[in-house]
Amino acid sequence: MPERLRPLLVVDAANVVGSVPDGWWRDRRGAAERLRDRLAARADGDCTDGDDGEEIVLVVEGAARGVTSVPGVRVVDAPGSGDDRIVELVAAEGRGRPCTVVTADRGLRERVAALGARAAGPRSVR
Repeated sequence: MPERLRPLLVVDAANVVGSVPDGWWRDRRGAAERLRDRLAARADGDCTDGDDGEEIVLVVEGAARGVTSVPGVRVVDAPGSGDDRIVELVAAEGRGRPCTVVTADRGLRERVAALGARAAGPRSVR
């Protein structure tokens, strides 16, 4: 019997962090680390009744690059555009399983929808 593929949740860190004017611009990396930690807490709560929950990938760019992965959250640096890296991830890893991209960016939402992913707004992970 084939292994059930876990749903994939890809989070646009810059877009989610930037959705709340809490001073994130003074410490972009710190803001991305706080988001990563909130996502890790979500991952911990997902694993109930033997369910593996979702695979969470946080895509960081610019000054936030270098944030390390933690259990439950894989952090991926975007060498250039975060949006382009997210589209690459969805194309490579999102096929054949439920895939959600968290962003408010309309253009990115359209690009990932063309690949079969659904989009959710930043509030879904804040």
